Amino acid sequence: MFKNIPLSAAIGLTITATYFLAAIFADLIAPYGMAEAVGDVWEPSSADHWLGTDQIGRDLLTRMIYGGQTTILIATLATMLSFTTGAVLGFIAAVSGGWVDQVMSRLVDLFMSIPSLILALVILSSIEATVVTLVVIMGLLDSTRVYRLSRAVAVDISVMDYVEAARLRGEKLTWIIFREILPNALSPLVAEMGLRFIFMVLFISTLSFLGIGVQPPLADWGGIVKENKEGINFGIGAALYPAVAIATLAISVNLIADWVLNRTTSLKGGRG
Repeated sequence: MFKNIPLSAAIGLTITATYFLAAIFADLIAPYGMAEAVGDVWEPSSADHWLGTDQIGRDLLTRMIYGGQTTILIATLATMLSFTTGAVLGFIAAVSGGWVDQVMSRLVDLFMSIPSLILALVILSSIEATVVTLVVIMGLLDSTRVYRLSRAVAVDISVMDYVEAARLRGEKLTWIIFREILPNALSPLVAEMGLRFIFMVLFISTLSFLGIGVQPPLADWGGIVKENKEGINFGIGAALYPAVAIATLAISVNLIADWVLNRTTSLKGGRG
């Protein structure tokens, strides 16, 4: 799979793997405790604090590592929930057709008519924002976008001869979805998964910046921006580090998604 990998994909894999490994082994590589005050307010970079300190004297590199762990964990789980829910429901609607398709699609249209951020703000203002509730709310809200894509792809696939043959053989709905439609719908879904993951990273960062996302003592990149935004007025760039992290993660994941999409498309073309 990694033979003749293009340079752009190699860069994307390297950066993405670095972020994920840092998130997995945060407890081992973080130089200090997540909430430990180890210096003065907004100290500059030094040998003891590579990125300096934050607004209350905590090591900023440590906060970035633990913040990445929280952000990536929530974004990954929410993306998995979004795709599991949206893709399965989209395939069911496409294969079933008729009133099932109409009812499901109109309900999705209703939820999509309300901006996800506004709906999340309304929900989170009335319940406690924990990791579990954030994952569930973000995943279910974003599943509507995945539903629309998976349904559109499945509608085209469901009229193919091999799907009609499976129906004539008397195969069950689950067989048709997971053995006939899903393998042929992976290419667009993989490309979309990269985009949705980055959307989740931005989503949780926005919620935390607004104060209703990840709550202290946990750290996340959006919360770090919020905590240190006043430093920009004094020429202190502590709030810019998480922004750079989000940008580089977004670019690297999209490089991987483009490579996987091109590879799967070319493989299908070669078999044809």
